[in-house]
Amino acid sequence: MAQKVAKAGVKKEEGYLYFVDSDGDVARVKMARGRKGRAGRPQKVARVGVKKEPGYLYFVDKNGDVSRASMARGGKKRKKKAAKKTKKKAARKKAAKKTKKKAAKRKPAKKKAAKRKSAKKKATKRKAAKKPARKKKAAKRKRR
Repeated sequence: MAQKVAKAGVKKEEGYLYFVDSDGDVARVKMARGRKGRAGRPQKVARVGVKKEPGYLYFVDKNGDVSRASMARGGKKRKKKAAKKTKKKAARKKAAKKTKKKAAKRKPAKKKAAKRKSAKKKATKRKAAKKPARKKKAAKRKRR
């Protein structure tokens, strides 16, 4: 899966992160564990001068040499999922347009508005009826 690009022969120490920098050389930086401290500045360990190609991930392997692996970009699974999502979105848009057209053709129902008004009137009457009952109870409590 990975191919060796150059032999560097770097001996790795614990507590350091080894990587291939932008110049194509092997560099290391102290790992910041938790909140103990900051990582600091990277220092070059070996001058290799690898020319990087796009589409590859360059790293320092367990032998201390520079290797590369092709990056997984896209693929069949992602393409299929994207196609399904676009189909679903298109279907939703069509359905939304149809419902808007139907709603525009319909005449507004007057009966529903009348029912809402009568329900509001009933609710206000109920509230008005309950308020005096509460006042009477409070008045009786004060007399005792």
